[in-house]
Amino acid sequence: FKAPTRDHPALYRDLLRTNRVHWIAEEPPAELVREKMMECHFRFRHQMALVPCVLTLNQDGSVWVTLVKPARAITPGQFAVFYKGDECLGSGKILRMGPSVYTLQQGKNREESPKKEEIDKIEPAT
Repeated sequence: FKAPTRDHPALYRDLLRTNRVHWIAEEPPAELVREKMMECHFRFRHQMALVPCVLTLNQDGSVWVTLVKPARAITPGQFAVFYKGDECLGSGKILRMGPSVYTLQQGKNREESPKKEEIDKIEPAT
């Protein structure tokens, strides 16, 4: 798929799944085991800014990563690296992604006609 523009909604996603995460200090963090969910930050490119997210632990040791704000150009095969403050918690290879912002918009548009001002409100991730 080639998007028509660099900031096309088809390039943005807010949900992804990793393979089994390699945790550095605790395997997996106690909070994640206890609550089955944990707020932290992640990045999938070396120099990118950290993105707030919520991890949901799966029985096989993989995690679903739900981003607070959709991120651009996440690709299977990249590694999601998780942080709590300055501490690197661990990483997992990205296996699957949830629907794009574009796909989600299309679903909404079928229910009601799109309002341009709503589409304009979606901010590109930086």
